[in-house]
Amino acid sequence: MKLSEIKSELKKLSTIAFQLPNGELVPNHFHVTEVGKVTKHFIDCGGTVRKEEVVNFQLWEANDYDHRLHPEKLVHIIELSEKTLEIPDLEIEVEYQMKETIGKFSLDFDGTNFQLRSKLTDCLAKDNCGIPPEKMKVKIGEWKPKQTSCCTPDSGCC
Repeated sequence: MKLSEIKSELKKLSTIAFQLPNGELVPNHFHVTEVGKVTKHFIDCGGTVRKEEVVNFQLWEANDYDHRLHPEKLVHIIELSEKTLEIPDLEIEVEYQMKETIGKFSLDFDGTNFQLRSKLTDCLAKDNCGIPPEKMKVKIGEWKPKQTSCCTPDSGCC
């Protein structure tokens, strides 16, 4: 989800809810403690130099159970961040404190809740690393050979 998309959705809402991949909701007294532009400049294992930029939201919960972040306030925070930090319409990454470490998530919206989607590592240079393409997995009982036409004398199959 990009910044423009979250702002558009927030303008239609009266409350904000973030849902974790396991279905649990982030407690509704959360704070957005940071909005920032994160630049990752790196070299992959195949030697290609890459640069990625995302907008980072950090969600945090405290003992302030009376606090509720309203959609219009988050829109204001986002717009101030865009202007002050010169943030273009980038994809959003969300940080949230898990049990033992910070989780990083991509963001989606289901019409009611903002969905925190798990992020996975990946090799960006599979063609240079010798990583074979993933083979299609099929249960033996469900496998069907390619259908070919019946063997005829001039088909070359004999």
